[in-house]
Amino acid sequence: MEYRKFGKTGIEISAIGFGCWEIGGGYGSIEEADFIRAVNRALDLGINCFDTAEAYGFGASEKSLAMALGSRRKDAVITTKFGVGYPDAPNYRDSTPKRVTESIEKSLKCLGTDYVDVYLVHWPDRATPFDQTMRALDDLVKQGKVRAVGLSNFKLDEIKACMAARRVDVVQYCWNMFDRRMQKEIFPYCREQSIGVMAYGSLAYGMLTGTLSEEKAFEKDDWRSRRGKLGNINLFQHLFGPDHFLKNLRAVEDLKGIAKRHGKTLPQMALQWTLKNPVISTALVGCRNPREVDDNAGALGWSLSDADMKEIDAIFARHGAVTMPESWLES
Repeated sequence: MEYRKFGKTGIEISAIGFGCWEIGGGYGSIEEADFIRAVNRALDLGINCFDTAEAYGFGASEKSLAMALGSRRKDAVITTKFGVGYPDAPNYRDSTPKRVTESIEKSLKCLGTDYVDVYLVHWPDRATPFDQTMRALDDLVKQGKVRAVGLSNFKLDEIKACMAARRVDVVQYCWNMFDRRMQKEIFPYCREQSIGVMAYGSLAYGMLTGTLSEEKAFEKDDWRSRRGKLGNINLFQHLFGPDHFLKNLRAVEDLKGIAKRHGKTLPQMALQWTLKNPVISTALVGCRNPREVDDNAGALGWSLSDADMKEIDAIFARHGAVTMPESWLES
């Protein structure tokens, strides 16, 4: 396993991280027994990063992760998030000091642990002054309940505002061949400030698995079947919508040729592309079973060349495959 610096936290993080959104619901059916085996297979391979969130089933994902880790919690770097999904809050977001305190206690109970390694604000709550949130998070560090604090999906000026109150140790953003927004402002700043970066959506929500087809019908409880949105970026439209889906599929088919040339699967190549950016500390990817864990691990120990990277860009240009727009998530 390859390990990377997690900003200035002193934590050595596995380059491949295990994303636990799926087990919390919203991604179709997944067997908990398979998930538990997958987590333990990941640990066996040296994967130590496990990312979850309060909003992933409001306790469901965290509880499943706790069950899967069992006595091996000491071998894991657990990152969890709070701040989104509350029906009684404006825009479903709440990062007030009161919510910080309440949410960490719930997460610690669900995770069956007395601390988490990284605690992140899931989405910005612009109704609460950022300095209040950061001071509350810093209190958790002082209490030993959290080792490091972070932000997810914040604008650059918002990161800077938070940094003025308390150092941001880690950030989490979507980053894959279809979504390259962060390379313009966010990543250069993170590199300059030595902030650890967690990349989510590394396989473009399934588009880069190479398993989708024109006839693909997502299960009813899968957000991709409901044309769902994350923030105000319509992921369904840009990845799976009628104006783009076929173009994206054709690009994916050509990408398989590059992967095959290296003797790799498409997911392995997609993860290697994500990790090619030196600012990335870990590439998060959901795993439903041990077989997927083994495949993901194959993203390490080799590298795409500069010529490969140019060829990938040429494939996107040739097919008119969409990359996410430069504009930031506003809501």
